[in-house]
Amino acid sequence: MIAKLTGILDDFGPDWAVIDVNGVGYLVFCSGRTLTALGIRGDACTVYTEMQVSETDMRLIGFTSAGERAWFRLLTAVQGVGSKVALAILSALTVEELQRACAGGDSAMVARANGVGPKLAARIVNELKDKAGGMAFGAGGVTVAGGAPVMPEGNVAGDVVSALQNLGFKPAVAVSATEAAIAELGEEVGVSALIRVALKKAAG
Repeated sequence: MIAKLTGILDDFGPDWAVIDVNGVGYLVFCSGRTLTALGIRGDACTVYTEMQVSETDMRLIGFTSAGERAWFRLLTAVQGVGSKVALAILSALTVEELQRACAGGDSAMVARANGVGPKLAARIVNELKDKAGGMAFGAGGVTVAGGAPVMPEGNVAGDVVSALQNLGFKPAVAVSATEAAIAELGEEVGVSALIRVALKKAAG
């Protein structure tokens, strides 16, 4: 699986970009905010990616941060939210705004996104309130409400926290388990090894 691309912005359109990585061009579908952050043609850039595979299609979705990618995963887990709708939401709202909307039950804010009606917005807020209410993936990284440590966005720790959160663990548990795993193994062992240990600690 391709988790991250670092290269040159070769071309872009309304909802896509081509990232040239050592002469290989990767077509990546992005939110409007991500496209803006990538810059102009010829700029060096990094995108975090999610591979989506269906019976008729296979595509890479790109994000400016591991945090934005985590929110995309949360959104697409909601019934009726596909990749296009999730990207529309991430185009209309920052991750901070999305977190506040879900935590506060503000479905009207989510309904600002193109293609998201009141019923779908209400479903998104209701289903993500418990998962996202205590967590924000913003410019500062993964922040858990109540004074828990802040982990910089896009690093190994942030990716491990995101993985545990996507598996259903509460934010505080995910952060605590991740810290314990890093303290035991160190970040240099890689994300996969840390996730395995963090899962054991979170479950225990």
